[in-house]
Amino acid sequence: MTSAATAVAVRAFIGIGGNLGDARTTVEDALRRLALLPDTTLSAQSHLYRTAPVDAGGDDYVNAVAQLDTTLTPHALLAALQAIELAHGRERPYRNAPRTLDLDILLYGELQLADDVLTLPHPRMAQRAFVLVPLSEIAPDASIPGVGATRDLLVQVRDQAIDLLI
Repeated sequence: MTSAATAVAVRAFIGIGGNLGDARTTVEDALRRLALLPDTTLSAQSHLYRTAPVDAGGDDYVNAVAQLDTTLTPHALLAALQAIELAHGRERPYRNAPRTLDLDILLYGELQLADDVLTLPHPRMAQRAFVLVPLSEIAPDASIPGVGATRDLLVQVRDQAIDLLI
């Protein structure tokens, strides 16, 4: 007999970013809120990084990646992330608009999924230094299902500026 209490946790990685308002404080608060999610443990977090917007305008972003161990389903986790975004005033006026907070499920174990709401792994993560650098920091052996090892992908994003925030 399996219950929620005995469910096996899945390792998920969450991309975090924002470029409106006090982005650093917002990203730090998002990390605190991730640690409070039900049935979830924040098991690692990267440093914060500053990056220029990709395929968008606006101020530089503050980015990080969090590692979660969770028994939430991917869709329940997504709903929880969207609630955190809304708590920070996230609006979606157009694709790639500047944002107070963006939380993306990058990886959910080895799951590959594409439905009307969620695509896993995140479809553009292999093309973004602001994802690969902090992900490699906390999970150097991470691999993107169907794509390959993140350490091998870093060379493809080496021309994207990314600065460690102290």
